Amino acid sequence: MMPALIPTDHYGTVTWLGAQRLPVENLAIRAEPVAEMPLTLAGFAEESHGGLTRPSCSRVLALHPRGTAIRNSRQLCLVSAEEMAEVASGLGLEHWDHAWVGASVVLSGIPDFSHLPPSSRLQGPDGVTLVVDMLNRPCQEPAVTIAKATGGRGKAFKTVAEGRRGVTAWVEREGMLRPGDRLRLFIPDQRAWSESDHSRTAQ
Repeated sequence: MMPALIPTDHYGTVTWLGAQRLPVENLAIRAEPVAEMPLTLAGFAEESHGGLTRPSCSRVLALHPRGTAIRNSRQLCLVSAEEMAEVASGLGLEHWDHAWVGASVVLSGIPDFSHLPPSSRLQGPDGVTLVVDMLNRPCQEPAVTIAKATGGRGKAFKTVAEGRRGVTAWVEREGMLRPGDRLRLFIPDQRAWSESDHSRTAQ
């Protein structure tokens, strides 16, 4: 029987690790680089987005009133080094700091990273496994931070980063991440959903 999650030949190499810590001094968002990232089922203990649950935010208002306690599927912010380079180029920046977007894990080597199917897995050398929740939509907070760091050149971040902002993820299996680690991509074995498919409707 085919496994529900298919191993691919794609690996992402960890190029940067960081943690958002609150409060952020005079900035809308910022992560601090870390040398290693021990992960538990609650995420990264030093990350402000860690925890088994979280208060619901604007992204899920169609489901829950703001502030409702829900399962934390946004423990980590994963971005692609290649996509961040495209964002930097789009903003006309020669220097880019992953801290500006509050990145937790920066990976290099996986194409079309921000559009990985939800429920894809990324597994590290010791078995640590991250589950992709969904596309992380650009917000205004990085634009404010980038603008302050570059003299106003980050104002177009939301537009430039559309479809390149990475994904949110949560920890399925505990372990350690370090720069240089290679994470293998596993994708769900299913076709894209179609609202016009009535083949399973009871007759």
